[in-house]
Amino acid sequence: MATVSSLPSDPAERHRAVAGRFTELVRGVTDWDAPTPVPDWAARDVVRHLVEWFPGFLESGSDVRLQRGPSVDEDPVAAWETHATAVQAVLDDPVAAAGMYSSPHTGDLPVDQATDRFYTADAFLHTWDLARSTGQDDTLDAATCAEMLAGMQPIEDLMRASGQYGPAVPVSDHASSQDRLLGFIGRDPAWRPPTG
Repeated sequence: MATVSSLPSDPAERHRAVAGRFTELVRGVTDWDAPTPVPDWAARDVVRHLVEWFPGFLESGSDVRLQRGPSVDEDPVAAWETHATAVQAVLDDPVAAAGMYSSPHTGDLPVDQATDRFYTADAFLHTWDLARSTGQDDTLDAATCAEMLAGMQPIEDLMRASGQYGPAVPVSDHASSQDRLLGFIGRDPAWRPPTG
């Protein structure tokens, strides 16, 4: 019997849930220099990644221009909150959400669908990185993990070729959907911050 996702299917509401969870984690960070499961990234860099890549993505294929906050180095919490609020405002605006995003790589998609497929999914995955790095609850929605893995497996070669994903990390045949997804995208589900 399939597990039902606790995340909404509507792009605006799914972003609200994913970004809301990420905001809780951001506010709970006590060491922004903490190492993360992503090689050479500190906790601050997880936020930096999400805040910095998506505005350019939208600008390259649509008329959407997101409000920018302070730099992540200056104030990672405010940088994230400003960014997340700006993305949510686009998704909550029926005209902006229905606008077209066009790219040679993706084809033509409504802005809300492009955001959901490429950005909200990325924020969902990086939730684990930030949580595991900073000792917070790193549980991801199991059904969403299973759905994402099922969608990624048929395009594995394309994903690996993009350079955005490391080699798959083997996991047990009995691993949870979360651990299978993490292993697939190149994360070691057993990773813990170094001690001492």
